[in-house]
Amino acid sequence: MPEKNISPQIPFRYRNFDSPTGVTRETAKKLAERLGVDETQVIHLALHELAVKILPQYEQDDGPLSAAQVRQIKKLAPSVKKKSVRSSLLEPENI
Repeated sequence: MPEKNISPQIPFRYRNFDSPTGVTRETAKKLAERLGVDETQVIHLALHELAVKILPQYEQDDGPLSAAQVRQIKKLAPSVKKKSVRSSLLEPENI
């Protein structure tokens, strides 16, 4: 059963000291000043960065390609002549 009266806001409490799981208001103020935004925007920026880092940024596909799909791709892809490297960025004495 869905909850009634779900608020679009959540309570937010700063930590008493900085740790891996939270920051003090002083730290948030310093970040806001450095970034030129307010404290609320600092929170949004941090949450956005975490979302990009942790949540998939693309639709999940159907998994690995089948052998038939790989053969079809190889058949359709242009063939490329293999080339060898004849020079180096490093001098032989530096190798």
